Amino acid sequence: MVTVQTFTSIINQLLPEPHAGLLNGILFGTKATLSRELTDALITTGTLHIVALSGMNITILSGLVSKTLLWIVGRRVASVLTIALIAGFVWFVGASPSIVRAGIMGGISLIAIIFGKQYWGLLTWALAVGIMLLINPNWISDISFQLSAGATLGIILFGGAPAGVDSGKPFFGDVRRLRSASSKATPSSLREAQHMKELERSVKQGGLGFGTPQNAYPRTALLVVAGVFWSLIRDNLYLTLAAQVFTIPLILWYFHRISLISPVANVLIGWIVPALTIAGLLMSILGWMFLPLGQVVAWGAWVGLQYLIMVVTLLSKIPLASIGGQ
Repeated sequence: MVTVQTFTSIINQLLPEPHAGLLNGILFGTKATLSRELTDALITTGTLHIVALSGMNITILSGLVSKTLLWIVGRRVASVLTIALIAGFVWFVGASPSIVRAGIMGGISLIAIIFGKQYWGLLTWALAVGIMLLINPNWISDISFQLSAGATLGIILFGGAPAGVDSGKPFFGDVRRLRSASSKATPSSLREAQHMKELERSVKQGGLGFGTPQNAYPRTALLVVAGVFWSLIRDNLYLTLAAQVFTIPLILWYFHRISLISPVANVLIGWIVPALTIAGLLMSILGWMFLPLGQVVAWGAWVGLQYLIMVVTLLSKIPLASIGGQ
């Protein structure tokens, strides 16, 4: 029988420590093999949440599967299959409060798509919390439930989060925006159009350098890369700050400490956690089928994990990175 331990064992064979322990934490919430040093660094930088099962796992997995299925089957069929996947994942990893909350919200959003109804993130959040407390009233005193519900509420109200990032928007939002982009003229889209015109003009003129119309291609390419990079930073910062609106008071109340470096740390690592989640799932499945296949993915995952470890370790050494109790 395939269990969580089946996949954690495969990851332990394919990666060294602390990389294996970190990836197992990101995927399945297991912290048993995390070193004390790395755990302390994650706590100091306010990034320990990446090794706890959360709505992020549901969001990434559901978004990936639903958008893949959308190209194969219709939207309604893709939604039904994705709901089944969410239920299976919750059962597989265990019904922790944060996972159940994300599963219910994801399921409601997909049901809205199936029936062609408008979807409201705040209403869905309230329904999910209400359903959970009806099932188990004791969850109201559970710290992980409070943190998960608080972080999600902050993102819905203040995050301006992109579709599918626990924002209450359907997982198919990106596809809809792509289809309607040509009919909406925003300052951002107008700038992109100008960049594309400049890029097209430079290609026609055959230029490869800087500073002249004939040499505009590299300059435009750099502008595009810089724009993508800035969007990643901006979105991660918005999500981090929004999620902390309601969680900081809870953290101060329960743990008597706060990470001052957390916004910076989450911006620097937030963009790579989804990629590591996808790589880890792929590595686990391929390794289960044939171990050497998983090793190919493991090499790439090691690079991302090493970056994450380096960032949190360095930031944790900054004076006053965290203040409060030990």
